[in-house]
Amino acid sequence: MRILLTGATGLVGQGVLHECLHDPDVTRVAALGRRPSGQTHARLEDIVAPDFADLRAVEDRLHPFDACFYCAGAPPVGTPEAEYRRVTLDLTLNVARTLARLDPGLRFLYISGAYADPDSRIMPLRVKGETERALAALPIRTVMLRPGGIQPVHGERSPHPPLAVLYAIAGPLMGVGVRLMPNLMTSTARLGRAMLRLARDPDPPPVVECAEINRLGE
Repeated sequence: MRILLTGATGLVGQGVLHECLHDPDVTRVAALGRRPSGQTHARLEDIVAPDFADLRAVEDRLHPFDACFYCAGAPPVGTPEAEYRRVTLDLTLNVARTLARLDPGLRFLYISGAYADPDSRIMPLRVKGETERALAALPIRTVMLRPGGIQPVHGERSPHPPLAVLYAIAGPLMGVGVRLMPNLMTSTARLGRAMLRLARDPDPPPVVECAEINRLGE
C-alpha cells in the first residue's frame, strides 16, 4: 500500500506513522505537513506544504496513493471557534477535494472524534460532525473514525505544551481505560492498525466508532 499521511508531527499522527512503517505491506508513506515530520526511514518522504489551503505547488506529488490517513487537526480545547473551524473543516475539505480530483480511487480515512454530530451544542463535536458530513458528500470513498481518549504507547508526544504535560502525567494510566472502557478509549497503536485494516478492506463501513477501532486494532 501507498499511504499519504497528514498530521505526522501530532500525537495521533506519530502513532499512525509508527504503525505504517512497521507494516510490511506498506511500501511508501508520504507525510504531508506544514513542516517536515522529523523522522527518517527508507519508505518515508516528506511533502511540505506551508498552507493546506493552497496545495498547487505540491499537487504533482499527491498521487498516486491507495489511501490518505488524515490525522491533522487543531486541539479541541483552547482553540477559538473560527480557527478550529478553519483547520478542522476548511483545510480538511481542501485536501480531500484535491485528492478526489487527482486520484478518485483513493480512500480517505479521517480521524474525527467520539460523539461527532453536526447538530451538537458542543463546538468541537459540531464542527467535527459538519466535517464528516461534508467529506461524505465528496466523490471519493471516505471512512470516519471516532476515537475517544487516545493513549500514546510508543513515546508519542503532543506538540502542544499543555497537552504534552497532560499526556505525560495521564498517559500510563490511560492503558487501564483502554482495557476497561473500550467504547471510550483507544491507543495510538490500535488506531494506526485499525486504519491499515480499513484501508485494505474492500468494503469498509462509513463510520467506525471507538469500540470497533479497538477490535480492528488488536
